Amino acid sequence: MRRTVIVALALALAATGCSSGGATKASGVLTVGMPNGPLTENHNPFLPTSAAGSLGYRYQIYEPLAFVNNTRPAQDPVPWLATKWDWADNYKKVTFTLRENVKWSDGKPLTAADVAFSYEILKKWPALNNRDSLKVETATATPDGKVEVTFASPQFVNRNKVISAMVIPQHIWSTVADPTTYTNPNPVGTGPYQLKSFTSQTVTIARRTEYWQELPKVPEIQYTSYNDNTAQTTALASGASQWSYVFIPDYQKLYVDKDPANHKIWFPAGLGIHGLWLNTTVAPFDNAALRAAMSDVIDREAIFVRGEARLFPKLESKTGMPLPAGDSFLAPEYKDAKFKIDVDAAKQKLTAAGFKFEGDVLKAPDGKPVTLELTNPSGWSDYLTVLDIIKSDLKKIGIEATVRTQTADAWTTDFANGAFQGSLRWTNTGATPYEMYQNIMDAAEIKPIGQTAAVNFGRYNNPEATAALSEYANATDDAARAKSLAVLQKIMVEQVPMIPTSAGPIGAEYSTKSWVGWPTEEDPYGPPQATLPNALQIVMKLKPAGS
Repeated sequence: MRRTVIVALALALAATGCSSGGATKASGVLTVGMPNGPLTENHNPFLPTSAAGSLGYRYQIYEPLAFVNNTRPAQDPVPWLATKWDWADNYKKVTFTLRENVKWSDGKPLTAADVAFSYEILKKWPALNNRDSLKVETATATPDGKVEVTFASPQFVNRNKVISAMVIPQHIWSTVADPTTYTNPNPVGTGPYQLKSFTSQTVTIARRTEYWQELPKVPEIQYTSYNDNTAQTTALASGASQWSYVFIPDYQKLYVDKDPANHKIWFPAGLGIHGLWLNTTVAPFDNAALRAAMSDVIDREAIFVRGEARLFPKLESKTGMPLPAGDSFLAPEYKDAKFKIDVDAAKQKLTAAGFKFEGDVLKAPDGKPVTLELTNPSGWSDYLTVLDIIKSDLKKIGIEATVRTQTADAWTTDFANGAFQGSLRWTNTGATPYEMYQNIMDAAEIKPIGQTAAVNFGRYNNPEATAALSEYANATDDAARAKSLAVLQKIMVEQVPMIPTSAGPIGAEYSTKSWVGWPTEEDPYGPPQATLPNALQIVMKLKPAGS
Protein backbone atom coordinates (compact mmCIF):
# COMPACT_ATOMS: atom_id res chain seq x y z
CA MET A 1 0.00 0.00 0.00
CA ARG A 2 1.26 3.47 -0.85
CA ARG A 3 1.42 6.30 1.64
CA THR A 4 -0.52 9.25 0.29
CA VAL A 5 -0.69 12.78 1.59
CA ILE A 6 -3.66 14.67 0.23
CA VAL A 7 -4.47 17.89 2.01
CA ALA A 8 -7.82 19.55 1.42
CA LEU A 9 -7.54 22.58 -0.78
CA ALA A 10 -9.74 24.44 1.61
CA LEU A 11 -6.76 24.68 3.92
CA ALA A 12 -4.79 26.73 1.41
CA LEU A 13 -5.90 30.14 2.59
CA ALA A 14 -9.05 30.06 0.51
CA ALA A 15 -7.14 29.72 -2.73
CA THR A 16 -9.74 29.76 -5.51
CA GLY A 17 -7.67 29.64 -8.63
CA CYS A 18 -6.18 32.38 -10.77
CA SER A 19 -7.01 35.93 -9.88
CA SER A 20 -6.10 39.26 -11.39
CA GLY A 21 -6.80 41.19 -8.23
CA GLY A 22 -9.40 41.02 -5.51
CA ALA A 23 -7.36 42.71 -2.77
CA THR A 24 -9.10 45.35 -0.75
CA LYS A 25 -7.60 48.79 -0.96
CA ALA A 26 -4.90 49.31 1.65
CA SER A 27 -2.72 52.27 2.37
CA GLY A 28 0.66 52.14 3.99
CA VAL A 29 3.63 49.84 3.78
CA LEU A 30 4.53 46.83 5.89
CA THR A 31 7.98 47.55 7.32
CA VAL A 32 10.30 44.67 8.17
CA GLY A 33 13.70 45.03 9.82
CA MET A 34 16.73 42.95 10.66
CA PRO A 35 19.99 44.00 12.41
CA ASN A 36 22.25 42.82 9.60
CA GLY A 37 24.20 45.95 8.66
CA PRO A 38 24.97 47.20 5.11
CA LEU A 39 23.65 45.11 2.22
CA THR A 40 25.22 44.03 -1.06
CA GLU A 41 22.75 43.66 -3.90
CA ASN A 42 22.14 39.97 -4.40
CA HIS A 43 18.69 38.45 -4.89
CA ASN A 44 19.78 34.83 -5.24
CA PRO A 45 17.05 32.91 -3.36
CA PHE A 46 19.25 29.90 -2.64
CA LEU A 47 22.01 31.72 -0.81
CA PRO A 48 21.50 32.56 2.89
CA THR A 49 24.26 35.14 2.47
CA SER A 50 22.34 37.11 -0.17
CA ALA A 51 20.26 40.14 0.75
CA ALA A 52 17.18 38.16 -0.28
CA GLY A 53 18.20 35.39 2.09
CA SER A 54 19.28 37.42 5.10
CA LEU A 55 16.25 39.73 5.05
CA GLY A 56 13.78 37.07 3.94
CA TYR A 57 12.13 38.75 0.95
CA ARG A 58 13.05 35.77 -1.21
CA TYR A 59 10.01 34.02 0.27
CA GLN A 60 7.63 36.71 -0.99
CA ILE A 61 8.95 36.28 -4.55
CA TYR A 62 9.67 32.54 -4.76
CA GLU A 63 7.11 30.02 -3.51
CA PRO A 64 7.30 26.45 -2.19
CA LEU A 65 5.21 23.45 -3.15
CA ALA A 66 3.81 23.33 0.40
CA PHE A 67 4.15 25.03 3.76
CA VAL A 68 5.19 23.22 6.94
CA ASN A 69 4.41 24.59 10.41
CA ASN A 70 7.46 23.98 12.60
CA THR A 71 5.64 25.36 15.65
CA ARG A 72 3.16 22.48 15.26
CA PRO A 73 5.11 19.89 13.24
CA ALA A 74 2.40 17.26 13.59
CA GLN A 75 -0.01 19.38 11.55
CA ASP A 76 -0.65 18.50 7.92
CA PRO A 77 1.34 20.70 5.54
CA VAL A 78 -0.58 23.36 3.64
CA PRO A 79 -0.62 22.86 -0.16
CA TRP A 80 0.70 25.75 -2.20
CA LEU A 81 2.16 25.31 -5.69
CA ALA A 82 1.41 21.61 -5.28
CA THR A 83 -2.14 20.49 -4.50
CA LYS A 84 -1.11 17.03 -3.32
CA TRP A 85 1.91 14.74 -3.01
CA ASP A 86 2.13 10.98 -2.97
CA TRP A 87 5.03 9.22 -1.22
CA ALA A 88 6.14 5.70 -2.02
CA ASP A 89 6.25 3.27 0.92
CA ASN A 90 10.04 3.45 1.15
CA TYR A 91 10.09 7.26 1.02
CA LYS A 92 12.46 7.19 -1.93
CA LYS A 93 9.97 8.71 -4.36
CA VAL A 94 7.36 11.43 -4.24
CA THR A 95 4.92 12.46 -6.96
CA PHE A 96 3.55 16.00 -7.01
CA THR A 97 0.31 17.18 -8.53
CA LEU A 98 0.74 20.84 -9.40
CA ARG A 99 -1.65 23.74 -9.14
CA GLU A 100 -2.98 24.94 -12.48
CA ASN A 101 -2.99 28.46 -13.93
CA VAL A 102 0.06 29.68 -12.05
CA LYS A 103 2.25 32.21 -13.86
CA TRP A 104 5.69 33.60 -13.29
CA SER A 105 5.95 37.35 -12.77
CA ASP A 106 7.18 37.70 -16.38
CA GLY A 107 3.91 36.20 -17.60
CA LYS A 108 5.15 32.74 -18.55
CA PRO A 109 3.25 29.73 -17.13
CA LEU A 110 4.60 27.58 -14.32
CA THR A 111 5.23 24.08 -15.69
CA ALA A 112 6.14 20.68 -14.34
CA ALA A 113 9.50 21.15 -16.06
CA ASP A 114 10.13 24.19 -13.85
CA VAL A 115 9.51 22.13 -10.72
CA ALA A 116 11.66 19.24 -11.90
CA PHE A 117 14.43 21.70 -12.76
CA SER A 118 14.19 23.22 -9.28
CA TYR A 119 15.13 19.86 -7.79
CA GLU A 120 17.71 18.95 -10.40
CA ILE A 121 19.63 22.18 -9.85
CA LEU A 122 20.13 21.17 -6.21
CA LYS A 123 21.78 17.98 -7.38
CA LYS A 124 23.92 19.66 -10.03
CA TRP A 125 25.02 22.53 -7.79
CA PRO A 126 25.47 21.25 -4.21
CA ALA A 127 26.37 24.75 -2.95
CA LEU A 128 22.75 25.76 -3.62
CA ASN A 129 21.42 22.85 -1.62
CA ASN A 130 20.69 24.57 1.66
CA ARG A 131 17.77 22.21 2.20
CA ASP A 132 20.05 20.10 4.40
CA SER A 133 21.58 18.47 1.33
CA LEU A 134 18.55 16.62 0.03
CA LYS A 135 19.70 13.50 -1.78
CA VAL A 136 17.91 14.14 -5.08
CA GLU A 137 18.52 11.33 -7.55
CA THR A 138 16.16 12.27 -10.38
CA ALA A 139 13.43 14.83 -10.97
CA THR A 140 11.15 14.28 -13.95
CA ALA A 141 8.12 15.99 -15.46
CA THR A 142 5.62 13.27 -16.41
CA PRO A 143 3.45 13.32 -19.55
CA ASP A 144 0.35 14.06 -17.45
CA GLY A 145 1.89 17.21 -15.96
CA LYS A 146 3.02 15.80 -12.62
CA VAL A 147 6.53 15.74 -11.17
CA GLU A 148 8.31 12.65 -9.87
CA VAL A 149 11.30 13.12 -7.59
CA THR A 150 13.41 10.16 -6.51
CA PHE A 151 16.10 9.94 -3.85
CA ALA A 152 19.10 7.77 -3.20
CA SER A 153 17.92 7.06 0.35
CA PRO A 154 14.62 7.14 2.27
CA GLN A 155 13.44 10.66 3.02
CA PHE A 156 11.19 10.01 6.02
CA VAL A 157 13.12 12.48 8.18
CA ASN A 158 13.35 15.00 5.33
CA ARG A 159 9.86 14.65 3.95
CA ASN A 160 8.79 18.11 5.15
CA LYS A 161 11.88 19.69 3.63
CA VAL A 162 11.29 17.92 0.34
CA ILE A 163 7.75 19.19 -0.10
CA SER A 164 8.63 22.74 0.96
CA ALA A 165 11.40 23.17 -1.62
CA MET A 166 11.52 26.49 -3.45
CA VAL A 167 10.52 26.61 -7.14
CA ILE A 168 12.43 28.70 -9.71
CA PRO A 169 11.85 29.35 -13.45
CA GLN A 170 13.79 27.03 -15.74
CA HIS A 171 13.69 29.50 -18.63
CA ILE A 172 15.87 31.90 -16.63
CA TRP A 173 18.07 29.76 -14.41
CA SER A 174 18.97 27.20 -17.09
CA THR A 175 20.87 29.97 -18.90
CA VAL A 176 22.93 30.92 -15.85
CA ALA A 177 26.53 29.74 -16.14
CA ASP A 178 27.16 29.50 -12.39
CA PRO A 179 24.05 29.84 -10.19
CA THR A 180 26.19 29.78 -7.04
CA THR A 181 27.58 33.23 -7.90
CA TYR A 182 24.53 34.58 -9.76
CA THR A 183 23.17 37.75 -8.14
CA ASN A 184 19.77 37.40 -9.87
CA PRO A 185 19.39 41.14 -10.68
CA ASN A 186 15.78 40.83 -11.87
CA PRO A 187 14.16 38.10 -9.77
CA VAL A 188 11.22 36.33 -11.42
CA GLY A 189 9.01 34.22 -9.19
CA THR A 190 5.47 32.96 -8.80
CA GLY A 191 4.97 34.83 -5.53
CA PRO A 192 2.72 37.87 -5.13
CA TYR A 193 5.58 40.40 -4.98
CA GLN A 194 8.25 41.80 -7.29
CA LEU A 195 11.42 43.72 -6.57
CA LYS A 196 10.80 47.49 -6.70
CA SER A 197 14.02 49.07 -5.40
CA PHE A 198 17.30 48.28 -3.66
CA THR A 199 19.79 50.28 -1.60
CA SER A 200 22.51 49.17 0.79
CA GLN A 201 20.06 49.68 3.66
CA THR A 202 16.55 49.17 2.30
CA VAL A 203 14.84 46.82 -0.14
CA THR A 204 11.27 47.39 -1.30
CA ILE A 205 9.06 44.82 -2.97
CA ALA A 206 5.69 45.67 -4.52
CA ARG A 207 2.54 43.67 -5.09
CA ARG A 208 2.04 42.20 -8.54
CA THR A 209 -1.04 42.99 -10.61
CA GLU A 210 -1.73 39.29 -11.20
CA TYR A 211 -1.38 36.27 -8.94
CA TRP A 212 -2.81 32.76 -8.90
CA GLN A 213 -4.94 33.45 -5.82
CA GLU A 214 -6.40 36.57 -4.28
CA LEU A 215 -3.74 39.22 -3.97
CA PRO A 216 -2.45 40.10 -0.49
CA LYS A 217 -3.82 43.20 1.21
CA VAL A 218 -0.31 44.57 1.76
CA PRO A 219 0.64 46.71 -1.29
CA GLU A 220 4.35 47.04 -0.47
CA ILE A 221 6.85 45.56 1.95
CA GLN A 222 9.93 47.54 2.90
CA TYR A 223 12.87 45.61 4.35
CA THR A 224 15.44 47.68 6.25
CA SER A 225 18.78 46.35 7.45
CA TYR A 226 19.71 48.18 10.65
CA ASN A 227 23.28 48.37 11.88
CA ASP A 228 22.74 46.45 15.12
CA ASN A 229 20.22 45.14 17.64
CA THR A 230 19.96 48.52 19.38
CA ALA A 231 19.03 50.34 16.19
CA GLN A 232 16.54 47.62 15.30
CA THR A 233 14.96 47.77 18.76
CA THR A 234 14.65 51.56 18.54
CA ALA A 235 12.91 51.22 15.18
CA LEU A 236 10.48 48.66 16.61
CA ALA A 237 9.74 50.83 19.65
CA SER A 238 9.02 53.91 17.50
CA GLY A 239 6.89 51.99 15.01
CA ALA A 240 9.29 52.59 12.12
CA SER A 241 9.77 48.83 11.97
CA GLN A 242 6.61 46.72 12.33
CA TRP A 243 8.09 43.22 12.11
CA SER A 244 11.43 41.77 13.15
CA TYR A 245 13.28 38.96 14.84
CA VAL A 246 15.77 40.65 17.12
CA PHE A 247 17.03 40.09 20.62
CA ILE A 248 15.73 42.78 23.00
CA PRO A 249 17.40 42.66 26.45
CA ASP A 250 14.46 44.19 28.35
CA TYR A 251 11.68 43.58 25.87
CA GLN A 252 8.85 44.59 28.21
CA LYS A 253 10.31 48.03 28.92
CA LEU A 254 12.03 48.69 25.60
CA TYR A 255 9.32 47.39 23.28
CA VAL A 256 6.03 46.16 24.71
CA ASP A 257 5.45 49.07 27.11
CA LYS A 258 5.97 51.61 24.31
CA ASP A 259 2.60 50.55 22.87
CA PRO A 260 1.04 47.79 25.02
CA ALA A 261 -2.05 47.52 22.85
CA ASN A 262 -0.12 46.81 19.66
CA HIS A 263 3.46 45.73 20.36
CA LYS A 264 3.46 41.94 20.47
CA ILE A 265 6.09 39.25 21.00
CA TRP A 266 5.63 35.56 20.29
CA PHE A 267 8.55 33.17 20.71
CA PRO A 268 7.24 29.61 20.28
CA ALA A 269 9.70 26.82 21.06
CA GLY A 270 11.00 24.25 18.65
CA LEU A 271 13.33 21.25 18.67
CA GLY A 272 16.40 23.35 17.95
CA ILE A 273 19.09 24.98 20.05
CA HIS A 274 21.71 27.73 20.11
CA GLY A 275 25.26 26.84 21.01
CA LEU A 276 28.99 27.37 20.79
CA TRP A 277 30.28 25.74 17.63
CA LEU A 278 33.95 24.80 17.70
CA ASN A 279 36.01 24.14 14.60
CA THR A 280 37.03 20.56 15.28
CA THR A 281 39.62 20.65 12.50
CA VAL A 282 41.65 23.07 14.64
CA ALA A 283 43.75 21.64 17.49
CA PRO A 284 43.17 21.35 20.40
CA PHE A 285 39.42 21.69 19.79
CA ASP A 286 39.48 18.32 18.06
CA ASN A 287 39.89 16.90 21.58
CA ALA A 288 36.58 15.73 23.09
CA ALA A 289 37.89 16.09 26.67
CA LEU A 290 38.58 19.78 26.08
CA ARG A 291 35.12 20.36 24.60
CA ALA A 292 33.48 18.53 27.50
CA ALA A 293 35.49 20.51 30.05
CA MET A 294 34.53 23.78 28.40
CA SER A 295 30.87 22.77 28.58
CA ASP A 296 31.27 21.92 32.29
CA VAL A 297 32.24 25.48 33.22
CA ILE A 298 29.76 27.48 31.14
CA ASP A 299 27.13 29.24 33.24
CA ARG A 300 23.87 28.63 31.39
CA GLU A 301 21.84 30.38 34.08
CA ALA A 302 23.81 33.57 33.35
CA ILE A 303 23.25 33.03 29.64
CA PHE A 304 19.50 32.60 30.27
CA VAL A 305 19.20 35.69 32.48
CA ARG A 306 21.85 38.12 31.21
CA GLY A 307 22.60 36.86 27.74
CA GLU A 308 19.11 36.06 26.51
CA ALA A 309 17.06 38.13 29.01
CA ARG A 310 14.86 35.08 29.69
CA LEU A 311 13.57 35.37 26.13
CA PHE A 312 15.22 32.17 24.91
CA PRO A 313 14.26 29.16 27.06
CA LYS A 314 16.92 27.83 29.42
CA LEU A 315 18.64 24.65 28.30
CA GLU A 316 18.94 21.97 31.00
CA SER A 317 19.49 18.54 29.41
CA LYS A 318 23.10 17.56 28.68
CA THR A 319 21.79 15.87 25.54
CA GLY A 320 21.06 19.32 24.16
CA MET A 321 17.38 18.39 23.98
CA PRO A 322 15.08 21.38 24.61
CA LEU A 323 12.57 20.58 27.32
CA PRO A 324 9.68 20.01 27.56
CA ALA A 325 9.53 19.79 23.75
CA GLY A 326 12.03 16.93 23.74
CA ASP A 327 10.79 15.03 26.81
CA SER A 328 9.38 12.13 24.81
CA PHE A 329 12.66 11.71 22.91
CA LEU A 330 15.01 11.48 25.90
CA ALA A 331 16.74 8.13 26.39
CA PRO A 332 16.01 6.71 29.89
CA GLU A 333 19.66 6.97 30.95
CA TYR A 334 19.65 10.71 30.30
CA LYS A 335 16.34 11.69 31.92
CA ASP A 336 18.19 13.29 34.82
CA ALA A 337 21.40 14.34 33.05
CA LYS A 338 21.32 18.10 33.61
CA PHE A 339 23.91 20.77 33.01
CA LYS A 340 25.70 22.06 36.10
CA ILE A 341 28.85 24.08 36.63
CA ASP A 342 31.62 21.74 37.76
CA VAL A 343 35.11 23.23 37.53
CA ASP A 344 36.75 20.33 39.40
CA ALA A 345 35.27 17.77 37.03
CA ALA A 346 36.42 19.87 34.08
CA LYS A 347 39.99 20.01 35.37
CA GLN A 348 40.02 16.25 35.97
CA LYS A 349 38.92 15.59 32.39
CA LEU A 350 41.65 17.85 31.08
CA THR A 351 44.51 16.39 33.10
CA ALA A 352 43.40 12.85 32.26
CA ALA A 353 43.58 13.81 28.58
CA GLY A 354 47.14 15.12 28.84
CA PHE A 355 46.46 18.82 29.36
CA LYS A 356 48.45 20.61 32.05
CA PHE A 357 47.91 23.65 34.24
CA GLU A 358 50.79 26.06 34.66
CA GLY A 359 49.53 28.65 37.10
CA ASP A 360 46.37 30.09 35.56
CA VAL A 361 47.23 28.89 32.06
CA LEU A 362 45.95 25.69 30.45
CA LYS A 363 48.44 24.05 28.14
CA ALA A 364 47.56 21.48 25.51
CA PRO A 365 49.38 18.13 25.28
CA ASP A 366 51.74 19.75 22.74
CA GLY A 367 52.75 22.33 25.38
CA LYS A 368 51.05 25.31 23.77
CA PRO A 369 48.69 27.55 25.80
CA VAL A 370 45.03 27.00 24.90
CA THR A 371 43.55 30.15 23.37
CA LEU A 372 40.26 30.63 21.57
CA GLU A 373 39.01 33.34 19.22
CA LEU A 374 35.23 33.80 19.41
CA THR A 375 33.49 35.52 16.49
CA ASN A 376 30.00 36.83 15.75
CA PRO A 377 28.38 39.76 13.92
CA SER A 378 28.90 43.12 15.59
CA GLY A 379 25.18 43.93 15.75
CA TRP A 380 24.07 40.75 17.51
CA SER A 381 24.15 42.09 21.06
CA ASP A 382 22.69 38.99 22.73
CA TYR A 383 25.28 36.69 21.17
CA LEU A 384 28.06 39.12 22.09
CA THR A 385 26.86 39.18 25.69
CA VAL A 386 26.86 35.37 25.71
CA LEU A 387 30.37 35.33 24.25
CA ASP A 388 31.53 37.60 27.07
CA ILE A 389 30.00 35.20 29.61
CA ILE A 390 31.72 32.25 27.94
CA LYS A 391 35.02 34.16 27.75
CA SER A 392 34.88 34.78 31.50
CA ASP A 393 33.83 31.20 32.29
CA LEU A 394 36.69 29.68 30.29
CA LYS A 395 39.22 31.51 32.45
CA LYS A 396 38.21 29.11 35.25
CA ILE A 397 40.09 26.38 33.38
CA GLY A 398 42.93 28.54 32.09
CA ILE A 399 41.65 29.23 28.57
CA GLU A 400 42.32 32.72 27.25
CA ALA A 401 39.48 33.68 24.91
CA THR A 402 39.10 36.81 22.79
CA VAL A 403 36.03 38.15 21.00
CA ARG A 404 36.19 39.50 17.46
CA THR A 405 33.19 41.04 15.71
CA GLN A 406 32.45 41.01 11.99
CA THR A 407 29.78 42.21 9.60
CA ALA A 408 26.90 39.78 9.25
CA ASP A 409 27.90 39.01 5.65
CA ALA A 410 31.53 38.32 6.55
CA TRP A 411 30.60 36.18 9.53
CA THR A 412 28.05 34.15 7.56
CA THR A 413 30.63 33.42 4.87
CA ASP A 414 33.46 32.62 7.28
CA PHE A 415 31.29 30.43 9.47
CA ALA A 416 29.97 28.38 6.56
CA ASN A 417 33.48 28.06 5.09
CA GLY A 418 35.04 26.95 8.39
CA ALA A 419 37.16 30.10 8.84
CA PHE A 420 36.58 30.35 12.58
CA GLN A 421 37.63 28.79 15.89
CA GLY A 422 34.50 29.31 17.99
CA SER A 423 31.20 31.00 17.25
CA LEU A 424 27.61 31.05 18.43
CA ARG A 425 24.91 29.87 16.06
CA TRP A 426 21.58 28.10 16.06
CA THR A 427 20.73 24.64 14.71
CA ASN A 428 17.95 23.48 12.48
CA THR A 429 14.64 22.57 14.06
CA GLY A 430 12.03 20.07 12.97
CA ALA A 431 9.43 17.51 13.96
CA THR A 432 12.03 15.31 15.71
CA PRO A 433 15.52 15.86 17.21
CA TYR A 434 17.04 14.36 14.06
CA GLU A 435 17.29 17.75 12.36
CA MET A 436 19.14 19.22 15.34
CA TYR A 437 21.62 16.36 15.70
CA GLN A 438 22.14 15.99 11.96
CA ASN A 439 22.91 19.70 11.79
CA ILE A 440 25.61 19.26 14.44
CA MET A 441 27.33 15.95 13.70
CA ASP A 442 26.60 14.45 10.29
CA ALA A 443 30.02 13.62 8.83
CA ALA A 444 28.36 12.55 5.58
CA GLU A 445 27.87 16.26 4.96
CA ILE A 446 31.36 17.48 5.88
CA LYS A 447 32.76 20.07 3.50
CA PRO A 448 36.49 20.81 3.32
CA ILE A 449 37.65 24.04 4.92
CA GLY A 450 37.03 26.79 2.38
CA GLN A 451 33.89 25.20 0.95
CA THR A 452 30.42 26.27 2.05
CA ALA A 453 28.78 23.92 4.55
CA ALA A 454 25.02 23.67 4.99
CA VAL A 455 25.25 21.52 8.13
CA ASN A 456 28.03 20.28 10.45
CA PHE A 457 29.74 23.66 10.49
CA GLY A 458 32.23 22.41 13.08
CA ARG A 459 33.35 19.64 10.68
CA TYR A 460 32.83 17.05 13.44
CA ASN A 461 33.79 13.60 12.18
CA ASN A 462 32.54 10.63 14.19
CA PRO A 463 31.62 7.49 12.19
CA GLU A 464 29.40 6.25 15.04
CA ALA A 465 27.36 9.46 14.93
CA THR A 466 27.09 9.36 11.16
CA ALA A 467 25.96 5.73 11.28
CA ALA A 468 23.36 6.48 13.96
CA LEU A 469 21.96 9.36 11.92
CA SER A 470 21.74 7.13 8.86
CA GLU A 471 20.08 4.36 10.87
CA TYR A 472 17.55 6.83 12.23
CA ALA A 473 16.79 8.18 8.77
CA ASN A 474 16.34 4.66 7.35
CA ALA A 475 14.51 3.14 10.33
CA THR A 476 11.12 1.58 9.66
CA ASP A 477 9.70 1.79 13.18
CA ASP A 478 9.83 3.94 16.31
CA ALA A 479 11.83 1.38 18.31
CA ALA A 480 14.69 1.49 15.81
CA ARG A 481 14.58 5.30 15.81
CA ALA A 482 14.71 5.40 19.62
CA LYS A 483 17.78 3.13 19.60
CA SER A 484 19.62 5.38 17.14
CA LEU A 485 18.57 8.49 19.02
CA ALA A 486 20.02 7.09 22.26
CA VAL A 487 23.38 6.71 20.53
CA LEU A 488 23.27 10.31 19.34
CA GLN A 489 22.43 11.52 22.85
CA LYS A 490 25.35 9.56 24.28
CA ILE A 491 27.72 11.18 21.78
CA MET A 492 26.30 14.61 22.54
CA VAL A 493 26.85 14.11 26.28
CA GLU A 494 30.30 12.50 26.13
CA GLN A 495 31.90 13.92 22.99
CA VAL A 496 30.23 17.37 22.95
CA PRO A 497 30.50 18.00 19.19
CA MET A 498 28.88 21.39 19.83
CA ILE A 499 28.39 23.08 23.21
CA PRO A 500 24.67 23.82 23.73
CA THR A 501 23.89 27.15 25.41
CA SER A 502 20.13 27.78 25.10
CA ALA A 503 16.96 26.45 23.54
CA GLY A 504 16.00 27.90 20.19
CA PRO A 505 12.59 29.55 19.90
CA ILE A 506 11.13 30.52 16.53
CA GLY A 507 10.20 34.03 17.57
CA ALA A 508 9.36 37.50 16.33
CA GLU A 509 8.20 40.96 17.34
CA TYR A 510 5.35 42.55 15.42
CA SER A 511 2.90 45.42 15.67
CA THR A 512 -0.88 45.21 15.24
CA LYS A 513 -1.27 48.98 14.89
CA SER A 514 -1.45 48.94 11.10
CA TRP A 515 -1.78 45.24 10.24
CA VAL A 516 -3.61 42.37 11.92
CA GLY A 517 -3.74 38.63 11.28
CA TRP A 518 -0.40 37.64 12.78
CA PRO A 519 0.22 34.11 14.13
CA THR A 520 -0.22 33.81 17.89
CA GLU A 521 -0.26 31.15 20.59
CA GLU A 522 -4.05 31.05 20.09
CA ASP A 523 -3.74 30.85 16.30
CA PRO A 524 -0.36 29.19 15.67
CA TYR A 525 -0.71 28.73 11.93
CA GLY A 526 3.02 29.17 11.36
CA PRO A 527 6.29 30.40 12.85
CA PRO A 528 6.23 34.21 13.05
CA GLN A 529 9.68 35.10 11.69
CA ALA A 530 9.93 37.27 8.60
CA THR A 531 13.03 35.40 7.41
CA LEU A 532 11.40 31.95 7.29
CA PRO A 533 9.42 30.46 4.36
CA ASN A 534 6.12 30.84 6.25
CA ALA A 535 6.53 34.63 6.06
CA LEU A 536 4.51 34.50 2.85
CA GLN A 537 1.69 32.72 4.67
CA ILE A 538 1.69 35.52 7.23
CA VAL A 539 1.60 38.30 4.65
CA MET A 540 -1.26 36.55 2.86
CA LYS A 541 -3.26 36.60 6.10
CA LEU A 542 -2.54 40.21 7.06
CA LYS A 543 -5.15 42.90 6.57
CA PRO A 544 -5.32 46.56 7.55
CA ALA A 545 -6.19 47.14 11.20
CA GLY A 546 -9.80 48.19 11.60
CA SER A 547 -10.86 46.88 8.20
